Amino acid sequence: MGLRQHDLEFTIDNIFEIDSFKSKMGDDKDIVTLSFAVKGEQPAHDLVKFIETGYDFVLDADKTSGEQADGKYRVFVEIERSKKSPNQILEILDGIKKISNQSEMRFRYYKNFRSEPANETSINEQLPLDPGAYDIKTNQTQKENYKNFFADSYVDEVYMEGNNIHMHKKFAGKLVFEFIDMGYKNVIIESIQDSIQIEAFPEIIFLSKYVGDYNITKFGSKLVFENKGHCVVLKRNEII
Repeated sequence: MGLRQHDLEFTIDNIFEIDSFKSKMGDDKDIVTLSFAVKGEQPAHDLVKFIETGYDFVLDADKTSGEQADGKYRVFVEIERSKKSPNQILEILDGIKKISNQSEMRFRYYKNFRSEPANETSINEQLPLDPGAYDIKTNQTQKENYKNFFADSYVDEVYMEGNNIHMHKKFAGKLVFEFIDMGYKNVIIESIQDSIQIEAFPEIIFLSKYVGDYNITKFGSKLVFENKGHCVVLKRNEII
């Protein structure tokens, strides 16, 4: 029996990723990959089956064999990169909304810090539709990719859940930050109205040892991490 409306309610995250993972079916320039975070192995299995049997344009659908760092499974979907891709993605999302009872879906392109509304306008603006456009787009967004930004850090795992960045380091616990902003250093610094917190020096030392060789400054409650001329603004939430 196939899935019915709301059968996967509360199991599929409303933020998914496009072109964040390598394709199994071909060259990344030719294949669009979608990644959905799902709570539980059985719901992930059900979602794979739903997509495989419901959309004949899907080249492949699969799930991770185990839980990821955030305790969820990933379901990967691959479709051919073409002018039809935006409408095909919207068609898949329409079905996912019905079975998950999600009223609004958002996406991150290429593990971008920012998520966008998963509507026709945003997907058409962000999604490259041919190999040449794919190369240009991914090169442009290298530093907007949170994996790339923290690639030289000391942490073992970095992932985003909703609007929060989670960092995990063996034997040192987990840090959770709210994402505020990112961009070129001069633009970011000029946009911050808060004063530098000199008394935050012990926290800066701790974060430098935890995260690595990043220039870190605290303005009010905002932490600014600098990496090669780009800055990410975070607000520390909690330590787990």
